[in-house]
Amino acid sequence: MNRKMEHEDDARVNAEGFESDPKRQKRNGHSSPSSSPPPPAFEGSLLPGFNYGDEDDEDNQRRPPVDGYRGDGGDNQRDIKSGVEVEEEEEEEDDDDDDDLEQGLYRRSREIEVRRDCPYLDAVNRQVLDFDFEKFCSLSLSNLNVYACLVCGKYYQGRGKKSHAYTHSLEAGHHVYINLRTEKVYCLPDGYEISDPSLDDIRHVLNPRFTEEQVEQIDKNKQWSRALDGSDYLPGMVGLNNIKETDFVNVTIQSLMRVTPLRNFFLIPKNYQHCKSPLVHRFGELTRKIWHARNFKGQVSPHEFLQAVMKASKKRFRIGAQSDPVEFMSWLLNTLHADLRTSKKDSSIIYECFQGELEVVKEIPKKGIEKKENGDDQNTDVVTENNGIVKERYKMPFLMLGLDLPPPPLFKDVMEKNIIPQVPLFNILKKFDGDTVTEVVRPRIARMRYRVTRLPQYLILHMQRFTKNNFFVEKNPTLVNFPVKNLELKDYIPLSTPKENERMRSKYDLIANIVHDGKPGEGSYRVFVQRKSEELWYEMQDLHVSETLPQMVALSETYMQIYEQQQ
Repeated sequence: MNRKMEHEDDARVNAEGFESDPKRQKRNGHSSPSSSPPPPAFEGSLLPGFNYGDEDDEDNQRRPPVDGYRGDGGDNQRDIKSGVEVEEEEEEEDDDDDDDLEQGLYRRSREIEVRRDCPYLDAVNRQVLDFDFEKFCSLSLSNLNVYACLVCGKYYQGRGKKSHAYTHSLEAGHHVYINLRTEKVYCLPDGYEISDPSLDDIRHVLNPRFTEEQVEQIDKNKQWSRALDGSDYLPGMVGLNNIKETDFVNVTIQSLMRVTPLRNFFLIPKNYQHCKSPLVHRFGELTRKIWHARNFKGQVSPHEFLQAVMKASKKRFRIGAQSDPVEFMSWLLNTLHADLRTSKKDSSIIYECFQGELEVVKEIPKKGIEKKENGDDQNTDVVTENNGIVKERYKMPFLMLGLDLPPPPLFKDVMEKNIIPQVPLFNILKKFDGDTVTEVVRPRIARMRYRVTRLPQYLILHMQRFTKNNFFVEKNPTLVNFPVKNLELKDYIPLSTPKENERMRSKYDLIANIVHDGKPGEGSYRVFVQRKSEELWYEMQDLHVSETLPQMVALSETYMQIYEQQQ
């Protein structure tokens, strides 16, 4: 009696409008495969974040409950992947037999057929594949179990019977899909996995890989690579897409790509696999794409990296708003360092490359001192002089040095034109010789003297071209004359003598020079970078990459420079 009542309940129409009693379905003429019982409930409805019956993702896999699991609630259970119906004999089965059957059925559904001979591989279109954008389903906007259609290049979610990718395979007749996380390739709607070595080039573009041997040889490579459209490009010298006023990010990335230890660190993901920061992983991905020699196209779009930057900086730097590359460089280096170190005392690849040390002597009129600041108490000696001036001496680390430009002339010359003044780099470097006094107004009036006590392996200099007053931002047009090779700092900055077994390294070569063109608050940025393998200079502005002469590098209004220490 109880069994009959159960079956009457089961025969009710479920929420999707299907009848789940197979006998009644046969009576009503619903025995065609297209109107078969719906898949089990754990396959999930089309909601963002659901698994959609995609069972190749080991991490996101949600195993269906086994105890007392009854499939569709009727007498038949349908296997999700293979579509096999298992008939049960109602009267004679124990609960134990049910459990064994369900576990066996679940195990069988996990075994996916692997085939080498897929008839649809000739439909794969490499021209439309672009893996630079965020891995989101184009319909549900979910980032779980996302597949790229290798025929049209669009991203869809899931592989189960109700998923967007499955629907797309039936509607559009596109049958080959790659999982963007596991890199496995599947044929839908058949559901088998494709094992074919001809798809390896797509996997390499999706996730470029470098061995340690390849990383060591990367600067010796003089070969050009060829994109699918027949254009040639140099690995490491590829243009970056300007998404919308993001040239300040592009020039910063192109400059950092010339810093060899930093680039080599980020080319091998196991160096930072302990780090949970999305910014670090996106920066590593972008580095690998820029230096990859088997790209399908000769440019890279830093879209995913920019999304991570917007999130990490709380929209301080964002797509569509022009920002300052000096501010961005400073923020990026400090954030990458904070994310990479495992404890507060640890160093990181950022500090190993860029961190130097300054000795600061601060003279403050005694009446201006309210309270000694906590930030200055590291290695600070306070000496009070007779004439009412307090002298503080302390050491502080730096990642970049700011250089002050002389003010431009106020009046026009005889020819009714403003003369653009020029200044040698050595003149403005005297700020750090320990004798030159710099007047500071904020946070309070003081006279500062700076002396470099330890030089970093890579020295970042920035010229303070923009000054903001109460009304508008002004740009100083002064040209800086600097050497491209053999910048000898010890002639202009008194450096501490090295230890016995060390030799003084004070010679630097320029590797990147960022330039601002146009009016303050507007204009655009471009960068000159050096290619190590041939010692040639290239000018880069977003997607445009062209070879240039070293003499041209020094003729523009330089804004930020990176120098490399000669070993």
